Amino acid sequence: MSRLNFNILLAEDNPNLGSLLKNFLTIENINVTLCVNGELALKIFFRTKFDLCLIDIMMPMMDGFTLVKNIRSKDKKVPIIIITAKSLKEDKLTGYELGIDDYIVKPFDEEELLWKIKAFVKRSEFITLSDKTKDIVIGNSIFNYDLQTLTLKNNVKHLTLKECELIHYLFSKQNIVLKREEILKDLWGENDYFVGRSLDVFITKIRKYFKEDDRISIENIFGVGFVFRIPNDIE
Repeated sequence: MSRLNFNILLAEDNPNLGSLLKNFLTIENINVTLCVNGELALKIFFRTKFDLCLIDIMMPMMDGFTLVKNIRSKDKKVPIIIITAKSLKEDKLTGYELGIDDYIVKPFDEEELLWKIKAFVKRSEFITLSDKTKDIVIGNSIFNYDLQTLTLKNNVKHLTLKECELIHYLFSKQNIVLKREEILKDLWGENDYFVGRSLDVFITKIRKYFKEDDRISIENIFGVGFVFRIPNDIE
């Protein structure tokens, strides 16, 4: 990844931590816009192009979860990392269900955060031109990664980036038994309880998207993972 080519929105109300993070990332030649409350962060997000968002949960004016929800209503693609002192399982699951890409509990290692930032920005850019522009026929549906749409009988479903990544991944490995840990490491970069629950949420959503086509299914393989079933005669 070339340097000085991406911008980060940092929503953090703690002035000391916010300044430390901004200075650390700036030294790495990453452009950082620091906002001290959620309301200001949302206003700036709406008028600026960002490549990634770092968001605290407990902020004045607007909490981090509300900020994430508002950002996702406008932009399904931008990577979002929660950085927070809240370590409860319920908070982590809420974050993943809202569409975040990672959840980091304070205190954390700055070098690890930097690695994750670069990985998520690179991953969001690492889609080939052919994959981005080509319509993929899946049964009776048409899937387009770039437009983030799944179309069935003129009914267009707008997808999140993670939904697109998972559908594309499953389609590329159709009719093959996929281990849960492989999916998690390939798409989330790690394998733990919380991202595992997030995977289950996305699998449930994608099953619903294809429910009108009884030839398409995502089967659970107990103790192993999943199979995206597409009969050979409709590939």
